Amino acid sequence: MPSPLRRILFGSPIPTAREAQERLSKVQGLAVFSSDALSSVAYGTEEILRALVLAGAAALALALPVALSITGVLVLVAISYFQTVHAYPSGGGSYIVAHANLGATPGLLAAAALLIDYMLTVAVSITSGVEAITSAAPQLSVIRIEMCVAAIILIAWANMRGVRESGIIFSVPTYAFVVMAFALIGTGMYHLFSGKPVPAGPIVTPEGALQPLTMFLVLRAFASGSAALTGIEAISNGIPAFRKPESRNAGRTLIAMALLLAVMFLGITFLANRFHIAPDAHETVISQIGRIAFGSGFLYYAMQAATALILLLAGNTAFADFPRLGSILANDQYLPRQLSNRGDRLVFTNGILTLGLLASLLVIIFGGSTHALIPLYAIGAFVSFTLSQAGMVRHWIVERSRGWQWKLVLNAIGAAATAVVSVVVIVTKFVHGAWIALLLIPLAMFLFQITKRHYDTASKLLSLEGETPAPWNNPATHIRHKVVVPVSGVHRGTLAALRFARSMSADVTAVMADIDPAGTERARAAWAKWCNDVPLVVLPSPFRSTVMPLIEYMEEVDQRPADHMLTVVVIPEFVPAKSWQKYLHNQTARLLKDAILYKEGRKHDRIIISVPFHLSR
Repeated sequence: MPSPLRRILFGSPIPTAREAQERLSKVQGLAVFSSDALSSVAYGTEEILRALVLAGAAALALALPVALSITGVLVLVAISYFQTVHAYPSGGGSYIVAHANLGATPGLLAAAALLIDYMLTVAVSITSGVEAITSAAPQLSVIRIEMCVAAIILIAWANMRGVRESGIIFSVPTYAFVVMAFALIGTGMYHLFSGKPVPAGPIVTPEGALQPLTMFLVLRAFASGSAALTGIEAISNGIPAFRKPESRNAGRTLIAMALLLAVMFLGITFLANRFHIAPDAHETVISQIGRIAFGSGFLYYAMQAATALILLLAGNTAFADFPRLGSILANDQYLPRQLSNRGDRLVFTNGILTLGLLASLLVIIFGGSTHALIPLYAIGAFVSFTLSQAGMVRHWIVERSRGWQWKLVLNAIGAAATAVVSVVVIVTKFVHGAWIALLLIPLAMFLFQITKRHYDTASKLLSLEGETPAPWNNPATHIRHKVVVPVSGVHRGTLAALRFARSMSADVTAVMADIDPAGTERARAAWAKWCNDVPLVVLPSPFRSTVMPLIEYMEEVDQRPADHMLTVVVIPEFVPAKSWQKYLHNQTARLLKDAILYKEGRKHDRIIISVPFHLSR
């Protein structure tokens, strides 16, 4: 049973029978799986403006056409994933679709792209949230990295409490942001159409950065703003988390998310355009719009608080999907099996911890800067979009279900559109850091392959194929044991291990490394009194190593004839009363076991047996 502290932090264990009750409603599902996509409107417009302002103030007028183009891609992607939700209700999204229809390699490419995108989702959303806080309170900028890591830890903790609880926790900030975003758009529109004057400061172009307005610059703005589309695939990955009927509930949630995202993204971009907003190093675009629409009173700070919360918690989408995708890959033997295990709160605890660690490293490496992380972002998302839709094209060709022709056409157009966007994102962002993402994706695929190769090899070695059952009482199968007992001195743990060793064999030898001559002499004297029926071999250790002399002795033992002899290593091992107390001991037993198990080139197999001695007695 979990400790009282664990119960307080994470809650009581949830039995498997209650899994259906822990699933999400559409309202909770929108909060859990859409926070990433919805929160991107807080920085999507800003990224477009950051690119366009390089060509001067006049170029900012192109922000709205660029946003309209991105929204068109959003519509295509949403329709495609709506079809995926119903065609593949088991979840897994792009990986499952690409793997099933295009083959293992495209499937792994989609999985690698998604996993990296999820890591970046956490890092970008957290850093954006912290930037929203520091826009309102600039004095906190000096600790922004610490704030980012603390936020990641808090989100990981909330997810480890369970799917339903995380849905409840994240519903409030998600819907608060949606309400404040619509209030911002509505108030801003009122300012525009009521004839109220709109204050506008001078637009400052980055010093020395003025460039001609070229198609490449416009495409770069399009690529930067496309970060607003990341997270759309999240619902298709997490279908099993919804209440029954899973596909219908997930599909409706997807449509609601796409509509909200499109309206908020276009509304904020329109206001930025009409309010003559330009990116500022010290204040976000949405904060500038808020100051004009709301002034500097309560509503402005309420909007900033809602924006900061949604951005900080937007990483929850990745925490919901990364562990699920990781568990699917682990079940397919492309990732360590530990990622397929659910914790006692019915969540993939190991996947949550893994994502938290990797995202924290990204934040630290890139200095807690959203602008530094954005160039890496969206590449993985659009690669997975393209592979998913291409997979759906083949799915309709093979299945030919009712209405398959128009579904195929929609998916083909969507695949072509997202493929073009992928190329644009890669080309325009390559020198700004996109090359890092392009390096990480094949590296992840390589790790998948070597993991799979290991599990395949282990499966073959463990297979009983070709083996014939042998009678256990056959004299030919009897083995004589040579028992070696490593000791550090004479105490009750030593005596317990020696008694056990003598019960197995008459051929028992104790060995001890001479790392302290005075201690060795005390051990010899005690040995003569307590253990004189077992020979003690003292091994010289000029470099004061405990493990290496014992390994060398075992190699000498291995030189004996192999006539049905097996070396058994019996290791006395302390078990402290409290788990933390183990760090107060040298843990020599664990080091010795690892050294024996992973020593290559030995002649004979060895059996290692730990004889615990509980210090709580």
